[in-house]
Amino acid sequence: MSSIKNILETLKINQEIARKFFEIESSILSILDFKGLFEELLSKIKEKFGVPYVWFSVIDKSEISDLIQTLTSSEILKERLNLVERNAFLSLIADNTKPILANEDLKPFYKLLPQKQKYLIRSRAVAPLTLDGEIIGSLNYADHSELRYRPNMEVELLEQLAVKVSLCLSNVMAHEQLKVLAYKDPLTGLLNRRVMDDALRREFKRAERHATGLSLIFIDLDDLKTVNDRYGHNIGDHLLKYIATHLKDMSRESDIIARVGGDEFVIILPGTSSKKAHNFMKRLQKFLKKNPLNVREISIPASLSFGIATVEDNTTKDAESLLKKADAMLYQAKKLKWARRSKNFAIEQKQEDAGQV
Repeated sequence: MSSIKNILETLKINQEIARKFFEIESSILSILDFKGLFEELLSKIKEKFGVPYVWFSVIDKSEISDLIQTLTSSEILKERLNLVERNAFLSLIADNTKPILANEDLKPFYKLLPQKQKYLIRSRAVAPLTLDGEIIGSLNYADHSELRYRPNMEVELLEQLAVKVSLCLSNVMAHEQLKVLAYKDPLTGLLNRRVMDDALRREFKRAERHATGLSLIFIDLDDLKTVNDRYGHNIGDHLLKYIATHLKDMSRESDIIARVGGDEFVIILPGTSSKKAHNFMKRLQKFLKKNPLNVREISIPASLSFGIATVEDNTTKDAESLLKKADAMLYQAKKLKWARRSKNFAIEQKQEDAGQV
């Protein structure tokens, strides 16, 4: 009789566990953003099962890791997401798509732990996650007790949840990519023109309200057409991405950078004087002069023309006027540059005609 009672009790426990897994799965199916998906999973698993440590590992420098870092500002996820080098991750997981449980020899798996967290674990479960059939990371569980996750335990429910999470990731990925396309330039990853216009209007009003100053730099990449004609558009794209990368690297977190045309960029610098904006461009041009783009054994110098407008003198009436002013200054800079080039060409031509070259 006691044997039947034990079986029924075990069945009841298993049904309760299955119900909790089902509730977690149901709660994530309609979520279409990374922040919501990850935060819901982390909180629900901890709430339903009392697991002390739950976190995600994602293969670094992958499409999904780049997108997560671009879109996610979750404080919880910053603590519970670990980016792992691809080879290091796959050396642990191999081609295994089933959860891996262990309560001894845990040291190799320490590389999956979030770097800022110090977990005292005696057992762990690693459930691989896939995207379009490819392993992209894992959902990880750990406990102080060595009895929580044992190699001989049944993993069907953990595996089932990992499959559901993987399906959700596929949906979220598609949705988030559409969001990115709505506000980012697909080639450079910078903001697009529409988002820049909105940001400029917002920052202009803020600068007027708080009298904090605001500068705008309108930048043109010189000779992009020549690069495209000589080396092909693929090399031209490399050059545009090279410029975008260093605009981001040399700017502040508060600066707003956009690609607004084929070879045109805009930087909005809140709280920045005209002098500081000019100093920024001097540093950028100095760097580019010393560091040409090297691709396919081709060295391509990058030259920029720019115009700067500022609201620190309160003479600009609105955001559109500020942009037009910077555009006009850019036009003047390009005229001067072309005039110098034409003059130098004429001098060189005379010297050549006179046999002096």
